[in-house]
Amino acid sequence: MLSFSYTVTDVWLRVMAIPIAILDCDLLLHGRGHKTLDRFDLGSVPDTVLLSQFGFPREFILYLVELLREALCRRTQRSRAISPEVQVLAALGFYTSGSFQTSMGDTIGISQASMSRCVSNVTRALVEKAPQFITFNRDPSSTEQFQRVAGFPGVLGVLDCVQVTIKAPNSEDSSYVNKKGFHSVGCQLVCDARGLLLSAETHWPGGLRDTDVLERSALPKQLQDTEEGWLLGDRRYPLRKWLMTPVDCPESPAEFQYNLAHAATHEIVDRTFRAIQTRFRCLDGTKGYLQYSPERSSSILLACCVLHNASLQSGLDAWTLERTDPLEQPESLEQRPEERDSQAEDLRKQLILKHFS
Repeated sequence: MLSFSYTVTDVWLRVMAIPIAILDCDLLLHGRGHKTLDRFDLGSVPDTVLLSQFGFPREFILYLVELLREALCRRTQRSRAISPEVQVLAALGFYTSGSFQTSMGDTIGISQASMSRCVSNVTRALVEKAPQFITFNRDPSSTEQFQRVAGFPGVLGVLDCVQVTIKAPNSEDSSYVNKKGFHSVGCQLVCDARGLLLSAETHWPGGLRDTDVLERSALPKQLQDTEEGWLLGDRRYPLRKWLMTPVDCPESPAEFQYNLAHAATHEIVDRTFRAIQTRFRCLDGTKGYLQYSPERSSSILLACCVLHNASLQSGLDAWTLERTDPLEQPESLEQRPEERDSQAEDLRKQLILKHFS
C-alpha cells in the first residue's frame, strides 16, 4: 500500500504551478494587450513558502514591493507588464536560492527571458536605493556598542574587502583574477556593531590588493580629517590615524590584549558578510559563481547589500543565517619605512597604554 506525505509548501507549489504559468502563456496566446499580469495573489502564498522559496517573511516582502513599486512600474510601462509583486518575488528567489534564473523561473512560472528582466529591474531599483539605506552615520551609540564587544574604544566601524566569484569576463582582462587564481569582484565593506553596512563599494576588480582598493575608495577622503574615532582593519591594511590595525609582533601584555580586543571586534565584519552570503546564496562561491559580467555582478552584489540593510532596519536579525566557516588568517602588509605613518603609530601606542595596560 502506497502512502504519500506532502508539506504545505509542496501542496502550494503543485496547486499554484498552473495558474502562475498562465502569466507567460497568456502573453504568448493573446499577444500584447493593456493590462498588467497581476493575477498572481501574494496573499494566497503560505508564510512557510515565502520563507523557504524567497528568503523573507511576508511583511518584509510587502514592504519591499511598495518601496520599489514606482521604479518597477516606471520600467515596465509596456503592455501586459509583469506586476511589481511578481518581479520582486522573482528577484528574491534568484538572490536567495543561488539557482540559475531558468530553474527559479520554472518555480515561479515565468519564462527565462521574463525572469532575467525581473532580476534586472529589481536590481537596478535596489541600486538606486543604496544612498538611502547605506550611509556612514557617525552615531555615538554605535561606538558604545562596539566597546561593549571587547572593550575597544572609539570604533566607528570595521573594515574588510571580500571577493565574490564571477564568470571570466569576455575580454581577456586579468584584472579580475584574484590572488587565489579565480575571477571575482572585490567588495569593500564597513559595518557597525549590529552588522549594518555603513559603506559598500562593490565594483572593484578582484585582482586589486585590499590596500589599493582602500586608497582608491571614498573612505580616505571621508575619514582622513576625523578627530575622534577610527575604523578597525586587519593586517592587510596600513596603520592610519583613522584606521587601527593589529600590532604585528606584540611583546607586552597590553599589546597582546589590544590585539585580542581588535580581533574580537573586527570579526563582526566577517560575520556580517558570511551572513549576507548565506542569505543571498547567489553570492556564495561554494554554490557556483555569478554568470554575469563584472558590471552586472557588482550591481547584484550591491542590491543584496541594500536588502541586507533594509531587512536589518526592519527588525530582522542580521546573523540568523550566518555560516560558521573558519576565518582566513590575512597576510601582514609589508611596508617600507618611508610608508609608515609615525603619527598613527604614536596614536596606537597611546591607545594601548590608556585602555589596555
